[in-house]
Amino acid sequence: MLDMTKKIARRRVTGGLVAVAALMLAAPVPLAPAQAAELEFADPPPGFDTPRKIMLQLTSDDEKTVNNVLWNAINLQKFYGFDNVQLAIVAYGDGMKALYKDSPVAERIENQLKFNIEYIGCKNTMDTTDRAPDDLIEGVEWVQAGIAAIVERQLDGWVYIAP
Repeated sequence: MLDMTKKIARRRVTGGLVAVAALMLAAPVPLAPAQAAELEFADPPPGFDTPRKIMLQLTSDDEKTVNNVLWNAINLQKFYGFDNVQLAIVAYGDGMKALYKDSPVAERIENQLKFNIEYIGCKNTMDTTDRAPDDLIEGVEWVQAGIAAIVERQLDGWVYIAP
């Protein structure tokens, strides 16, 4: 009985391999080159009176991750158009390090503030790391709890992205 079970199993495996080999030897199907898909906007479409409200979370002090979040904001602004999107970057935890005057990305953030990208820092994080609102880059806002700011904005219709 055991020998019969092994033979059946072997046939199934062999049969499966033969089927895969046959598919691999079949004439290749030419693939169309990759194309950009058209993006269909939700209703109402983004506009001056109906801007997309998008908030990005910043919780890392890793230079690559921080720069990725900053580029995400710029790319969203380019895509939707300056007047068609409101952007906010909410930082807490290690992400707060990017918002201080002594940050390696301080100059980038200062420039983004000029283009109406809002930066919001977490006072709870400042309290636990012995930092103060005066340490923030000029123009960066702060709230007591960064996570609560995310929750409240979501409830107010903001789209939340955690890159």
